[in-house]
Amino acid sequence: MKRSALALLIAVAAAPAVGADWSNTELHYQLGELKQNPFGPDPEQKSTTSVYTLQHASGWQYGDNFFFIDYSDWDDGQRRRDWYGEGYFNFSLGKISGTELSLGPVKDVGLVMGVNAGGDSKIRKYLPGLQLALKVPGAAFFNTLLTAYIDDSTGVADGGAPREGNIWMLDTAWAFPFAFASHDFSLEGHAEYIGSRDNEFGDKVKGHFLAQPQLRYDLGKTLFNDPQRLFVGIEYQYWHNKFGSDITESAVQGLAVWRF
Repeated sequence: MKRSALALLIAVAAAPAVGADWSNTELHYQLGELKQNPFGPDPEQKSTTSVYTLQHASGWQYGDNFFFIDYSDWDDGQRRRDWYGEGYFNFSLGKISGTELSLGPVKDVGLVMGVNAGGDSKIRKYLPGLQLALKVPGAAFFNTLLTAYIDDSTGVADGGAPREGNIWMLDTAWAFPFAFASHDFSLEGHAEYIGSRDNEFGDKVKGHFLAQPQLRYDLGKTLFNDPQRLFVGIEYQYWHNKFGSDITESAVQGLAVWRF
């Protein structure tokens, strides 16, 4: 993927951070055994993989935004590196109208624009749709996205992954903080489903389900009396039909997070 796609991802997601009402930026490190090539000659092969992530979320006058960029480093007989990122820019209809839109379990409705981009795969996807902010007991937030999943990739002719047809995505993200004695924890993450579609060769790309819950422990509070700064824990990844293949991945990764 060209550098312009990475610039587009950051620009779309990060622009509202100027004058933000609140802002949260994190650096993550994850280590685990992942199936990096589900379409290769040995699709079940696992590679020790390090993933470095820059993640940002912020709220502003008319909504909120979120983005992350992953940089992965692994060795499957040859050392490989790649990047992938997603950004989502949400316009809150409640904030824009100045009207309380709460109805039952729904706190707010937003119009969202998302963009996904990848390095070696040279993918670029656009995800316009709706975001529902939901009232869930105990949750710091619980948001559900329903978007289109529109392919704007250049495809095999440009050395990337095959172009795909357009489809839809359903994604839910959450965070549930809790305490045990004097120790603070959080269960957070997301789960998504993307529907099946055909690629540029007419082959079926299977619909996939991906869940990535994290269990975090506030180590900074315990060791340095500096809460909400340094976290350790695990991330469990369950990916059925990874990248639209026949492969299912179930993996536990070690996790360290530094919050700015």
